[in-house]
Amino acid sequence: MGDPAPSPADRAVDHALAQLSASMRFLLEVTPVDADDVRDEFLAGDTAEPEFTYRTLEVEPDVAAEQLAAIDVSSVEDPTLAHLLRAKHREMELQLEMLRARDTADFLGLSIELYGGVSPTLREQAEALLVAVPGAEGPGESLDAEEFLQLAIAEIAHYREQDPDIEMHAEVRPDVNGVMVSGDTLLIGPDSTVQRVRAEGLLHHEVGTHLVTQVNGTAQPFKVLGAGLAGYDETQEGLAVLAEVACGGLTAFRLRQLAGRVVTVHRLVAGADFAEAHAALVAAGFPEGSAFTTVMRVYRSGGMTKDAIYLRGLVDLLEHVAGGGDLELLWRGKFALGDLPLVADLAERGLVRPARIRPRYLDDPQARQRIERAATVEGLERLLA
Repeated sequence: MGDPAPSPADRAVDHALAQLSASMRFLLEVTPVDADDVRDEFLAGDTAEPEFTYRTLEVEPDVAAEQLAAIDVSSVEDPTLAHLLRAKHREMELQLEMLRARDTADFLGLSIELYGGVSPTLREQAEALLVAVPGAEGPGESLDAEEFLQLAIAEIAHYREQDPDIEMHAEVRPDVNGVMVSGDTLLIGPDSTVQRVRAEGLLHHEVGTHLVTQVNGTAQPFKVLGAGLAGYDETQEGLAVLAEVACGGLTAFRLRQLAGRVVTVHRLVAGADFAEAHAALVAAGFPEGSAFTTVMRVYRSGGMTKDAIYLRGLVDLLEHVAGGGDLELLWRGKFALGDLPLVADLAERGLVRPARIRPRYLDDPQARQRIERAATVEGLERLLA
């Protein structure tokens, strides 16, 4: 393990890497700005293979690559920090390669390198969920973008009661489809609708996980914990879905959605086109509009395998809890479950601080019980039945 405190030079490398990472709004850059319009055309039968429009890149990949190359991670002396920063540096190289390859045939291979594909086990789990979980679920009452924004603002206000100085925001943004977090802000597309039964779970997913770990990570001495260490997405999304479990908001529709994402990633990698992947989901009982959104997320920019990580991350975390693992460190920043021993080393040396704020659903005495129940063999089998 490393010395008690990394040198100022080591920390300067960390700060430079985190600053450059924060300037790269990667998910925004690879997400279409016209998905709603294209969906209407596709469902009306006006186009067989959708073509999407993407925003002009805010960060020029070649310029950012030069900046990244100038950050000398090989000079970091602290062994723990050096390992973490080298991996982050490589991940950022991959992201920049993906931005260069956006909407080309090269994008998919890079995506598989970054996020992985679908293992036979994960595919079997997803297919079993689609068979076992009922597909018929009434739409129920829906909230529009402004109504969900007000709930998000109220949720953020609860976190400001823990710490009034946190940077955490929410807004409706016209160039966004659906609901997503970018940096310290929850972004809501103007045409988004959220089922009221899903609203609490979605708030705990986006605000209670993604924004909470953003706040806690940026407060750490090592700023990459706010920007996100390499491979953090899978554990982050697993934690976010676990938050839905904890608050009792993981609906049958949501479980099928996570499973549908996995099988759609598998179909993408296997060579299915957009229309084939969409037809397969509709045949499995998904509404046409919901199926379009799932396929769009997977096929965007040339093929984004990221959506397989939600179910994979949830299963890994449930197995972690079932084995006696603790979750407390995971709320202190954005990092992968596999890096937990390295972050624990930093914490033991006093170099990772306690969480500034903690997920609000933990105030519910039933939340821990729901997590522990889901983490039992029987509970896991029920989720993956």
